Amino acid sequence: MFRFGPSLAGLAVSLTKWNIIGDPVFAGLHQFQRMLGDRLFYISLWNTAGFLLMTAPPLLALSLLLALLVNRRLHGRTLARTLVFVPYVLMPAVIGLVWNWLYESNFGLINYYLQQLGLPAVPWLIDQNTALLSVSISTVWWLVGYNMILYLAGLQDIPAELYESAQIDGAGPLATFFSLTLPLLAPATSVILTLTLINVIKLFDQIFVMTGGGPGVATLTLVQYMYTQAFQSFDLGYGSALGLVVLVVLVVLIGLQNRLVAGRGERP
Repeated sequence: MFRFGPSLAGLAVSLTKWNIIGDPVFAGLHQFQRMLGDRLFYISLWNTAGFLLMTAPPLLALSLLLALLVNRRLHGRTLARTLVFVPYVLMPAVIGLVWNWLYESNFGLINYYLQQLGLPAVPWLIDQNTALLSVSISTVWWLVGYNMILYLAGLQDIPAELYESAQIDGAGPLATFFSLTLPLLAPATSVILTLTLINVIKLFDQIFVMTGGGPGVATLTLVQYMYTQAFQSFDLGYGSALGLVVLVVLVVLIGLQNRLVAGRGERP
């Protein structure tokens, strides 16, 4: 009722012209044809791709590194796991507010320490060249703890006997990681990559609070553009069509990722 119902309703609305006032007017594929000549649609698609490329690879690498560190028998590892995971408990809007303060050009904490080191202040969120990167950094900080927990579960699922056998055979740390740990983490990596694609592409709250899609259109993603059209311009037909494009992008990316994993095999 609450998930598939709105999805089907959105599909129906995407085939209409509707500005909330009055009844929807059937328009067929007009909204999708409109996208082909919409410059902002291509900009939002490009920004979404850039945001994904700046966020997903660091998330995978850092979460795996952190999982390897906290999986070792070290003092304080439980506290370390908790501290890394805590940001994920916060709402994306709260994350946006926190990083807005950190990135503030005049009195933000990051620029303060940069100036203490003799470096110039950076206009993180007000420069078109750095705004999307700034949002990506905050997103990595928010999601890395969740991915770390998933990798940690995968690491603890690997039998200790395999590491003992590798050690007896004379395998070093690097050889053990690349020949044993990484292949056995393939199922966990597949799940983490799928969740990362979903979380990053559908992210709205954080971008809305931090930049609102600006400066200019530097951080205008597909989801942000969908919101702008549907709930600011009240063009629900076009907004619903953009929402359907978001769904198609997700399905295609996850399908390619699953095919890649199936082609390589989940187990060594």
